[in-house]
Amino acid sequence: MRTNIEIDDALMVEAQNASGQQTKKQTVEQALRMMIRLRRQREVGKAFGKYRWRGNLARNRKGRGTG
Repeated sequence: MRTNIEIDDALMVEAQNASGQQTKKQTVEQALRMMIRLRRQREVGKAFGKYRWRGNLARNRKGRGTG
């Protein structure tokens, strides 16, 4: 999708340096992916403790070098 937006030059330079990306497009795309990933992680965190786990922990750990 072609989009034309005004971005602060200093912010873009800092973002490119931090990300290691060579182009503005790559930098913006990486930032968008990161934002989506963080949002999804937050949603998973909200579900913590809401679901009951059923299983045998001792059996699951066998073969992993523990107990």
